[in-house]
Amino acid sequence: MQIYSYRRVFYSCITAVLVVLLYQQSVVAQEFPLATQLGDSTWRELKLKKALRDSLLLPNYVDTIYESKKNFWRAAAEWTATQAFPASFNYFIRKDPYSHISFQNFLDHQRIKAWKWDDNEFMTNQIAHPYHGQLYFNSFRSNGYSFLSSSIATFAGSYIWETGGETQAPSINDLVNTTTGGIVLGEMTHRIANNILAKPADGFHKHVNEALAFLINPINGLNRLIDGKWGKYDRRNLADSSVVTAEVDMGIRRFDSKVSSLLEKGKNAAYGRLRILYSAGDSEYKKPFEEFFVNLEVGSDDSSFVNAVNAYGVLYGEPLVIKLPGKHYGTITANYDFIYNEAFFYGGQSVNYNVLSTFVLGRKNLLKTSLGAGFVLLSAIPDPHLLYGESRNYNYGSGFSVKFDSELNLFGRFRIAAAYNGGYSYTWEKSGNASTYYLHTFAADFGIRFYEDLSLNVNSGYYRLEGEFKDYPDLDKTYPFARISLGYNIRF
Repeated sequence: MQIYSYRRVFYSCITAVLVVLLYQQSVVAQEFPLATQLGDSTWRELKLKKALRDSLLLPNYVDTIYESKKNFWRAAAEWTATQAFPASFNYFIRKDPYSHISFQNFLDHQRIKAWKWDDNEFMTNQIAHPYHGQLYFNSFRSNGYSFLSSSIATFAGSYIWETGGETQAPSINDLVNTTTGGIVLGEMTHRIANNILAKPADGFHKHVNEALAFLINPINGLNRLIDGKWGKYDRRNLADSSVVTAEVDMGIRRFDSKVSSLLEKGKNAAYGRLRILYSAGDSEYKKPFEEFFVNLEVGSDDSSFVNAVNAYGVLYGEPLVIKLPGKHYGTITANYDFIYNEAFFYGGQSVNYNVLSTFVLGRKNLLKTSLGAGFVLLSAIPDPHLLYGESRNYNYGSGFSVKFDSELNLFGRFRIAAAYNGGYSYTWEKSGNASTYYLHTFAADFGIRFYEDLSLNVNSGYYRLEGEFKDYPDLDKTYPFARISLGYNIRF
């Protein structure tokens, strides 16, 4: 239930990452010019290129991420500091009366009946808490501990804060958001930082890599400074066989809150999108987050600078025996969705089962499809009839979700894609008004790569939220959009 906000830090980090990603591409182009001349390759080809590159540095190439030696005392100290710093800030700087916790408060908060739904604003609960959770996670992950051990540390950190960090009642939604969001964000930042540190670089380029990795995973960057590893390679970095590709899009978006008036009365705004796909090699999903995807959309409309964050990480997967051509996998994923536009906002965390299929259609054509369904662990959805406490105007609920997306690549130059996400949530009544919600999102995308890594992209779709309330008028909000942008592909 922290009241302090990470919003400025979050926006600054996004801007810095975008700038350095573009710089990184120029470094890769100088060191491996062949990689930037091969155009739009398949994932297997990208993995082979990465393996060949790394084999020059590590003769006994290993297709895994090397786990460093465990350092419990430093992990415990950093985990404790992650608790102590915000608590001290609230107590000494903000003079927050809720920070005057006593041991009796802590004991009282151990009762199940003590747990409540808090009244913090949407951005605090859906952005700040997951970010705080990843600090708990990386306190152990960056000190040699496994994904499971670090996940337990994240839950423990959130639980201790909720019961012993403030005099307010411990929050159910904060425990879920901090734990699940912290685990997802924590493992992603851990792996991406290691990928960056594995880049061959000399002189100034080494320090750029270190700075970017520090920005993404501050705990790991601090440990490298303490260990004297800043600007140096170690065994863990050299054994990192992962591949990261990204696409940065910049352009114009037209949007409105009514489908019928998009063309006539719609508004125009600047638009940007960053998509990142991470793969740890041909591992077949045996370890958590050996593949994950992040989609970040920003814009200058009148709602929020960050308009959408969609992420998933594969927890486990197995090959499927399906009497169809191509390759097929069944995967379990942890999903995070954040939507914020002038029509409505939404935040949800879910676990899905997905069937992934890849079809090779001729020499240069590839079709990928994904069909999934699962449980929404916790969703935050607007309620125009609610003002809970000082700042909460949304409900919490749980339910189920369905997802489908497909992408067709033709001749290494054309991309046609479509995606649908649907969700149903029923409100936990004690968190707000009794209600049910239906969320629908659809997007169609067309892109053409016209010169090396440059592409022109056109896409359109809509977000739609329907709310049915027991004692109040229903909610029906739609946000249609059309976008045109120039894209640039980056391969790490």
